[in-house]
Amino acid sequence: MKAKELERYTAQLLTKRDELWARGVSLPPPGTTKGDMMDMASADAEADLQVRFRETDRQMLRDIDAALARIRAGAFGVCVACQRPIAKARLEAVPWARMCRDCEERQQG
Repeated sequence: MKAKELERYTAQLLTKRDELWARGVSLPPPGTTKGDMMDMASADAEADLQVRFRETDRQMLRDIDAALARIRAGAFGVCVACQRPIAKARLEAVPWARMCRDCEERQQG
């Protein structure tokens, strides 16, 4: 991959990483919401959803850091499973992708 492309992907990854860090959400402790049972149930469901989003964000941060490490190691854009190049369209959509689409689908399926 060309140096200019790697610089562009690095910038995209760093921007996304900064966005995720800035998006940090503080959650109220469970059971501290006031109101009737419906309000409390709704608040608990919202807190649960926020926790899931945070878990997803943490995983994405790990994936982004791994992609930045692959750039430094000269292995960016190569599927970690089959060692073939990852399609440019996939990297444009998900620059932290570790695997080509076929290997990703096999792993999930």
